[in-house]
Amino acid sequence: MKRSILVQDFKNVSFRGAERRAPVSGLRGSPPDSKNRRICFFLGVLCVAAAISFLPRVSHSQVPSGKDVVKPEVYASLDPAGRGSSFQIAVVMKIRPGFHVNAREKSEEYLIATDLKAQLPAGFNNGEVVYPKGKLETFTFSKKPLNVYQDTAILRMPVTALASAPVGEQHIPLKLRYQACSTELCLPPTTFPLDAVVNIAASASAAKPAHSDIFAKQ
Repeated sequence: MKRSILVQDFKNVSFRGAERRAPVSGLRGSPPDSKNRRICFFLGVLCVAAAISFLPRVSHSQVPSGKDVVKPEVYASLDPAGRGSSFQIAVVMKIRPGFHVNAREKSEEYLIATDLKAQLPAGFNNGEVVYPKGKLETFTFSKKPLNVYQDTAILRMPVTALASAPVGEQHIPLKLRYQACSTELCLPPTTFPLDAVVNIAASASAAKPAHSDIFAKQ
């Protein structure tokens, strides 16, 4: 059975299996004319477009950012906290399943450790941040177990409201820095600005405990 290519300039060409029955000007021995060149170019573009359509498509939107992977929440252990009283600010890191962040005590020098810093306004002092212990986990990209946080990690910062602390609602800016990774990729390090809101009463006797469910956890 004979199949013919129904293109005006190829009307003299037919195929039986793989055998070429008639030469076509511009395809063998002689330079192609401009019309044949346009047709060949058009057919080539179609082939390339068809091949590209079958390639796997990777969208940047499929890769989350560090801020999408970790959802930090901020709590104060006293509400209100009085002048002259000491309290804690807790940052609760909720980490997306399938991801982890490097613990404060990192396993390798090249890793980015979790870090929390405060920019205290006048009338406040703070102590060293208490970081939770990480958990050693094994990943395919590392020959040795890595110390990481998964699921939920609570960071605690001790703060003292001095006698000179302003009364009323106060804001303590925080910066949380971490690097989130999965078993397949590590995201760029993220610095997350946070705001700790603390109500200050005129007397320490007015202080009341708050969020005992958060601060009771060790």
